[in-house]
Amino acid sequence: MEKKRVLFISQEITPYLPESEMSKKSRFLPQGVQEKGREIRTFMPRYGSVNERRNQLHEVIRLSGMNLVINDADHPLIIKVASIQTARMQVYFIDNEDYFHRKEVLKDKKGKEFADNDERAVFFARGVLETVIKLRWAPDLIHCHGWLTSLVPLYIKKAYKDDPLFADSKVVYSVYDEKFKNPLSGNTIQNVQIDGINEDDVKTLNEPSYENMSKLGIEYADAVIQGSESINPELVDYIQASKKLFLNYQPEETYIDAYNDFYDQVM
Repeated sequence: MEKKRVLFISQEITPYLPESEMSKKSRFLPQGVQEKGREIRTFMPRYGSVNERRNQLHEVIRLSGMNLVINDADHPLIIKVASIQTARMQVYFIDNEDYFHRKEVLKDKKGKEFADNDERAVFFARGVLETVIKLRWAPDLIHCHGWLTSLVPLYIKKAYKDDPLFADSKVVYSVYDEKFKNPLSGNTIQNVQIDGINEDDVKTLNEPSYENMSKLGIEYADAVIQGSESINPELVDYIQASKKLFLNYQPEETYIDAYNDFYDQVM
């Protein structure tokens, strides 16, 4: 029987970023799922704080070199990779000087969200999907972690729906306890509209907020997981109203088994 393929897309993974609930799950879940007999690929952004020398990142020339147009500007897509030897797994990094070379992740040193976070989310989502196409690796399930991945379900269901690699892919979106003080940019609704996406598809973003980006992820996902014990009550209500297949919060001792079983329900 052919192994099921699971694509993990996360905004943070330890040891490349400090430990958090999301970064730890994004590190140990792929390993656990791989040990249960599934084939995996894992992606995250190559933030400026990721130490390339210490973590032995290197560019994958055959996957790099494409330009993605966002907000009428060309942005080169660079793909790097590193190995976590103890887990026998690789992590692919989406790199771009304009979006990911600053030292902070989503907020500046004063705690203010970056003004181009919406563009960064577009670049990251498109960068991952275009790289998977170049790898010619068709995922049975795509598991997205964190708001930066929230456009992936939309793009899979709309912009990439005719690509045979994603024709049968199911998408799971994990919601975490993420807090933001400011709205996204006023151009968000235009920035996220790539070929195959119209304004009606993203009307949830008429009020461009981080919470509404997560709502968009929930809206187009096939299933939703509560990644943190406590999440934004507004998102709890939205998940319940969506009537999507849902897995509630799972503690550290049980989440790998629970998520793996949940994938079987979704696929």
